[in-house]
Amino acid sequence: MNKKEIAEIKKQFTPDRCSITRICGCYVDGEKNKKTELKEAFLSLSEEETFKYFDIFRKTLTGTIGKSLINMEFPLDQESEGGTQNFLMKLRESKLTDDTLTEAFYDKIIENYDYGENYYIILIHAVYDIPGKSSDGAEMFDASDEIYDHILCSICPVKLSKAGLHYNVETNNIEDRIRDWLVEMPDWGFLFPQFNDRSTDIHGLLYYTKNAENLRSTMMEEVFGCTTPLSAATQRDSFNALVEETLGDDCAYDTVLEIHEKLNDLIESQKDEPEPVVLTKSEVKRLFEECGVEDEKLQNFDEQYELAAGEKSSLVASNITNTRKFEIKTPDVVIHVAPDRADLVETRIIDGRKCLVIPMESEVELNGIRVSALNSAENTTAESIPVNDTNNINNTDTEEEIPF
Repeated sequence: MNKKEIAEIKKQFTPDRCSITRICGCYVDGEKNKKTELKEAFLSLSEEETFKYFDIFRKTLTGTIGKSLINMEFPLDQESEGGTQNFLMKLRESKLTDDTLTEAFYDKIIENYDYGENYYIILIHAVYDIPGKSSDGAEMFDASDEIYDHILCSICPVKLSKAGLHYNVETNNIEDRIRDWLVEMPDWGFLFPQFNDRSTDIHGLLYYTKNAENLRSTMMEEVFGCTTPLSAATQRDSFNALVEETLGDDCAYDTVLEIHEKLNDLIESQKDEPEPVVLTKSEVKRLFEECGVEDEKLQNFDEQYELAAGEKSSLVASNITNTRKFEIKTPDVVIHVAPDRADLVETRIIDGRKCLVIPMESEVELNGIRVSALNSAENTTAESIPVNDTNNINNTDTEEEIPF
């Protein structure tokens, strides 16, 4: 699913567009005991409750694709009788009216969801009557010829509200506030089946996790039978290792800078596209070639890629580069610079020492105090920072405040 398709489903979580037929819920304590359950027609809930549930459902479909929102495909064996996809198909087809299936789903979640505190499992069934679209993209509600029959699950932590004082209107006093158990925004969830090309795709699901660095591999493997993909941070670390391993002793500053500049240019050129920029193994190799990496360095590229990222893994471009800043770091010096001003930092040999050179051509501040860029006539127009200097310079200025 891409951004537009996800946004189209999120729009249904409003009072005037609501397509939810039924809601089921199970409150579980920290000892994995079911404390209470809910089984209702969604529209039988009070208006106040529905609004709060809408917030939870929208949050379950919020995030960056490739980080907190992940498209997953089921292995073929999971689509046969007894497989995870087959079970979810039965659950959807039951419209959540089969108590045996619903309880089995709760049991599967409780068995594999490692949380240790109280939480609330919410499961809804909805039927979206997909409107046709005219050539200019306008929805034509009288031209629908397909429905999107789906389920959505959200798991929300339930935590005790903070202690405090409150004003009691009845007694006209400031008193100790009664602490309540509050349902928070979801920590985990999924949408099944996928909504691809504005149509039902039963071969995949959209997976949500609040913590992009904790993909909960047990849930992915046991509940869905899918292989856990690389997290955003792992993709970045794998790519960094691949660059270092491929370039070896020739891992020069200028080459690495060019790689990241090309990645940022690629992301910028496709920023309006609904799909994120994803690089396959061959595309990463082509990127290296375009940045001047010699053929001899790429002889073992396929093997190095598979060791770093996995044989069939792809890398989301926004996960392996930072479009907001470049970080240049030595053991004692850290410099942050806007990507489009990375050319301000150069490497030079000065008095036999390897240095980072930063022009000082405009206003300079030291701990918030404006200072003169030149202290004496002997100064040059650039500040040279030895790469192995023992000073600690951390420049986190924004683009407007650079150069330093």
